[in-house]
Amino acid sequence: MTNNLRNALYAILTLTVLTVFSCAKMGSPDGGWYDETPPKIIGSVPEDKSVNVKSQKIIINFNEYIQIDNPSQNVVISPPQLETPEITGQGKRIIVKMNDSLKANTTYTIDFSDAITDNNESNPLGNYTYSFSTGEHIDTLEVAGYVLNAQDFEPISGTMVGLYSNLSDTAFTTQPMLRVAKTDSRGKFIIKGIAPGSYHIYALQDADNNFYFNQKSEQIAFNKDVIVPTFKPDIRKDTIWRDSLRIDSIASVPYTHFLPDDIVLLAFTEVQTNRYLIKTERAEPDRFTLYFSNGCDQIPVIKGLNFNDKDAFITESSEKNDTVTYWLRDTTLVNQDTLRMEVQYLVSDSIGMLVNQTDTLEMLAKVSYEKRLKNAEKEREEWEKEQEKAKKKGKDYQTVMPVAALEPEYGVQSEPDPDQNIIITMPTPLAKIDTACIHLYSKHDTLWYNSPFVLREKAGKHRTYELLGEWRQGIEYSLEIDTMAFTDIYGKTSNPLKKGFKVKTEDSYATIYMSITGMADTTIVAQLLDSSDKVVKESVTTNGTAMFFYVKPATYYMRMFIDSNKNGIWDTGEYAKGMQAETTYYYPESIECKAKWDLNLTWDPKRRSLEKQKPGVITKQKPDKEKTIKSRNAERAKSKGIAYTGN
Repeated sequence: MTNNLRNALYAILTLTVLTVFSCAKMGSPDGGWYDETPPKIIGSVPEDKSVNVKSQKIIINFNEYIQIDNPSQNVVISPPQLETPEITGQGKRIIVKMNDSLKANTTYTIDFSDAITDNNESNPLGNYTYSFSTGEHIDTLEVAGYVLNAQDFEPISGTMVGLYSNLSDTAFTTQPMLRVAKTDSRGKFIIKGIAPGSYHIYALQDADNNFYFNQKSEQIAFNKDVIVPTFKPDIRKDTIWRDSLRIDSIASVPYTHFLPDDIVLLAFTEVQTNRYLIKTERAEPDRFTLYFSNGCDQIPVIKGLNFNDKDAFITESSEKNDTVTYWLRDTTLVNQDTLRMEVQYLVSDSIGMLVNQTDTLEMLAKVSYEKRLKNAEKEREEWEKEQEKAKKKGKDYQTVMPVAALEPEYGVQSEPDPDQNIIITMPTPLAKIDTACIHLYSKHDTLWYNSPFVLREKAGKHRTYELLGEWRQGIEYSLEIDTMAFTDIYGKTSNPLKKGFKVKTEDSYATIYMSITGMADTTIVAQLLDSSDKVVKESVTTNGTAMFFYVKPATYYMRMFIDSNKNGIWDTGEYAKGMQAETTYYYPESIECKAKWDLNLTWDPKRRSLEKQKPGVITKQKPDKEKTIKSRNAERAKSKGIAYTGN
């Protein structure tokens, strides 16, 4: 072997070793540069934006190995596919097999969103949409907007948004959507590949994947406006970064601006009108409950089959009679493990009419009477051991085990607000209240005096009572309840209670006066919200000024709704009647309250677009973190003290 040949072979061997060594260290903490280049599309079959396509199989090729994140959820094909398409990532390609027959003269879009990344460093390709046409041309118009929950303006993520060229109201309930998109974590949608024309737009949480509204449980949104897609040339400002901290320049980039791009759909779920029995439950031996999908004026009629049902129950029903609880008056029935009964109730038939239905039911106690007796005996034995220990140590002890007492929940705060009453909640229905055993005293100077009060049932709340007094700011009170003030239907009586409290003074609070413009002669319910978006106080007004008194120092937020039917609560919509949910608005700023402050604020609810109204700090549906290239090479170069100009 000549020297020249030997040197050449040595050089080739050295280069090969160095190349292998370099590749082995690529992307490792101590190796070469990280891969920060997103995958590139090097071709597809058929080609992107092809026309006269007949194939139902699409292959998209990349320059490197790729992965696709949850294609069944993240990839949307339009027009919608009734037969689920097959979407797979295989090495350096994505294969899409469409199982529906292709429609003639139709533009198809396959929106991958940001689901495609490389296999090595998860560098995202970015939002990518592949399209083709079965006809002679590609439709390229787009419309965009947001879907929000109609009541609380939470962004609706992952809901379907679609267009109909058929402008009949019945299209949404009988035909699949024409073109579709899904909302992202911000509630935003972009429907692509639209032909020129006029459309209605809808949102649908499609429970049965048929792409039209046919179940009342499906959340929907609709807009009576006719959507006419269009476009115009426009300029946007793009920021070019030198590195992760420094801006290199601001570029003016021409682009096609598709309109409308500010559609806001307010989603709601209709009231369930079909009535059927959902379930029965006897969670505790002293009561059983029937749960219905919807209420009606009549409560079910119970006929005992293995017990006497005469005067056997105290009935508690929800406001709409969709939940009905039967308390057993007689302890004999409480101790009976199985109650067989005939239940007659109203249900909806096939055309929605209420008809009688009779079922034979068995209500089984979750814990048998025998097991309860054993548990009671075990408690007695443990009590006797404790008393025996106390006796041996010379401490006070009892010889008779006390009977279990009735344990009301007393909502007495040590420093209540001047407009706050005392709430008393009972664990079981009461047989008797002895108001002579209830005393309220107020302290003036150093003396205590009887203070007037009223005890009444709280409207709409079973086993809940309000104690109303003449609460005076800065005054000390003492609520004293004697033994046996309350007796339940099983003979249990309440223990004595003594609770002192002092009503706060006006100096401890703020007052808010909110002037709502453009809402005169309209019934408005304004709601003061805490940082969890929960209602703290409400103010009902017809003159456009909402007033909130005794507001504790804190940071608040506010929303309002137009109470169209003046029932004091927010009501949902109904598509068949063309009725939207009651209109809601959010005050876009936080409201800082401090003691002794009087805040006079003005609010124009229509000044800011709806998707920008709800403050981000109380928005529960947070945007997903945007997939970006990690840009670790600049940090790596900085740590090694070398210049980095890119891969």
